[in-house]
Amino acid sequence: MGSAESKIGGQAVIEGVMMRGPRVMTVAVRKPSGEIALRKDRLSLLSDRWHFLKWPFLRGTVTLFGTLVLGIKALNFSAQQALEEDGEEIGPWAMAGTLIAAFGLAVFLFLLLPLWVTRLLENRFSWVEGQWAFNLVDGILRLVVFFLYLAAISMAGDIRRIFQYHGAEHMSIHAMEAGEDLTVEGARKYSPLHPRCGTSFLIIVMIISILVFAQIPQEWPLWSKAVWRIVLIPVISGISYEMLKFSDRHSGIWALRFLIWPGLAVQRLTTRIPTDDQIEVALVALREALVEGKEPA
Repeated sequence: MGSAESKIGGQAVIEGVMMRGPRVMTVAVRKPSGEIALRKDRLSLLSDRWHFLKWPFLRGTVTLFGTLVLGIKALNFSAQQALEEDGEEIGPWAMAGTLIAAFGLAVFLFLLLPLWVTRLLENRFSWVEGQWAFNLVDGILRLVVFFLYLAAISMAGDIRRIFQYHGAEHMSIHAMEAGEDLTVEGARKYSPLHPRCGTSFLIIVMIISILVFAQIPQEWPLWSKAVWRIVLIPVISGISYEMLKFSDRHSGIWALRFLIWPGLAVQRLTTRIPTDDQIEVALVALREALVEGKEPA
């Protein structure tokens, strides 16, 4: 999902949606004037050049980092439209710096900080000792940090609009998948929750990480555990991506619903019921993505 910041009553307001298809990315942004600006980019995929990147358990990591890059480009376009001026595109070095900073913050908050706190607890409480107990506590702390993070950003008024556009994006996709006319009325009848949401992916990542990190020997020093948690990120993201796709394809099997339910539950925090104007923006981005003749990813 892309975003724009426009000034209404002195407040910055998020006004955009990004849709990514197999071969195209579209960004629709509501400008301060009320018009909808649209950007459409053809995607040049590394997997077209190196087909092994399409293999299961590799494609998830490629998709994750590719989406981060596209998201930064969408934010850049959104900011330009919010100011109603044509600025320069973000350069490769600036984009790399932004990615590194974002990745570093995520690693610190959701990997290193919980690990450090768990080690402190292990030194104080005997029940934290043991490979599985240690990693279970570490995983629970990661979830706590994640929910605290969501609670903290939700206190910002602008974040509510981001969450509304998040809901509009999902409602539009639901309408498309159901064969509805892509109108505000057609999308309005659907839920703002969607099983293939990135929020669901993050929850699966946290669950899978508990199992993967439990394989790290307990006797290793803290710095070694920290390094291996970073090294194993592509492994965890690859497994989680396949689990998300599998659970979505087989959502009718009740035994697999436990993979979908946590993500849908958390989406109640990260989505809000959108306005008609917001759904309209999401539909503009979706229609343009569908011109390529394939459903959005």
